[in-house]
Amino acid sequence: MLDNAVLESVAIELLEEYDIHAKASTPAGALSGGNQQKIVLARELRRSPKILVAAQATQGLDIKASAYVHKRLREQRNRGAAILFISTDLDEVLKIADRIAVIYRGRILEQMSSADAHRERIGLLMAGVSDTHPERL
Repeated sequence: MLDNAVLESVAIELLEEYDIHAKASTPAGALSGGNQQKIVLARELRRSPKILVAAQATQGLDIKASAYVHKRLREQRNRGAAILFISTDLDEVLKIADRIAVIYRGRILEQMSSADAHRERIGLLMAGVSDTHPERL
């Protein structure tokens, strides 16, 4: 059985903690995209996962909401969680990743630390061009 009072209390706590602009009784589908993303983030991070997969986590969000998602992901990383951050936005990857792996047609072509990452190199890898196969794969 569900304890509605406890559920509402937890919902109110997460709404405040994650700066979600809604009432606890508001259906998630009625919220803005940014608030929907924050609900998913709150639900998943509440469990303090050891591993987190964040695929296109900020797609369609405004700058403020994207920065908020990045902040929360960094907090998880800092507490020791492993995060697989998947994004097609190269600027975002360069901004948030510690390590970068470029996948092309289902294969990892190359891995590098973010400190060693160069936009041009990543761009070539994203197009399927690697040192071992200079032609397009």
